[in-house]
Amino acid sequence: MKIARISHDGGTRVGIVDEDRVQPLAADLGLTDLLAASPAERDEIVARTADGPVLPLSDVHLKASIEPTTLRDFLTFEEHLEGSLKILHQAEPHPVWYQMPVFLFYNSNQALGPGETVAVPPGCELLDFELELAVVIGKAGKDLTPEQAGEHIAGYTLFNDWSARDLMAPVIPFGMGPIKGKDFANSFGPWIVTADELEPYRRDDRIALDLHAELNGVPLPAGGDNSVNMAWSFEEMIAFASRGTELKPGDVLASGTCGGGCLLEYWAHLDTDQVPPLKPGDVVTLVGEGIGALSNTIVAGTEPVSLGRARKAPERRQRQWAPVVSHDD
Repeated sequence: MKIARISHDGGTRVGIVDEDRVQPLAADLGLTDLLAASPAERDEIVARTADGPVLPLSDVHLKASIEPTTLRDFLTFEEHLEGSLKILHQAEPHPVWYQMPVFLFYNSNQALGPGETVAVPPGCELLDFELELAVVIGKAGKDLTPEQAGEHIAGYTLFNDWSARDLMAPVIPFGMGPIKGKDFANSFGPWIVTADELEPYRRDDRIALDLHAELNGVPLPAGGDNSVNMAWSFEEMIAFASRGTELKPGDVLASGTCGGGCLLEYWAHLDTDQVPPLKPGDVVTLVGEGIGALSNTIVAGTEPVSLGRARKAPERRQRQWAPVVSHDD
């Protein structure tokens, strides 16, 4: 089943996509109602809540396939990591990368859908896209094992992790993440494909989907990747993310950029004259086997507002550091 979010009758509805047509569902049906259901339950919900005629997909405006309750972005493709390290003049990945599936929390309020524009963030001159596969959680769970985690995957969608490379560069060494370099846009779409529909693509413990990106309608020359090359499976990522905390329906976990899935990797081998950064008018399309395509157009942004420099505290207390003593009742 392909579950979309669509603009319909002045609001946002859940719709079921079948080839080039979409069936709107009742206005009071929430996306998480479908995500949390089993495949059999979803069929019953769709039959019961179908609202109005089936519509041509071309007549429907698709919204972001998911507005995540939380958004964790992992780094699971070794080829992308190697390309990123090359441009930073680092020889090898940090040992921690091989020990655990590391991730960042992202801004879950900036969810964009197919066809929506992406504004160049203030002050950015090295705008990039990132091709990723993401899972959407359908069933709540905490302290899961990888064997249990598969039951908590509602489906898969494409994720474009837009990146302002020049805004990231000065702050990454500070150790608090990319800050404004990742804060401005996240694209999801074109819909969520339920996990059962993609089971035929499973290869052992991985979903094996071909992924590639296109710029202005032309596939990138170095080619794409396949999700089977992820160093950690989505089930392992979910198990790690659920340690000591509860994952809930609507949470999103993204794979990280696949090999050849961004301009940064080209810049590791070529220069920005040969591979220019994104500019207004460029159209970026992500394509995922078994899922579909997600396109967005770049538009001009605004200039940054200057903040000057940080102010030092005018008064600092003289502190006496001593052991903290706890008192038993």
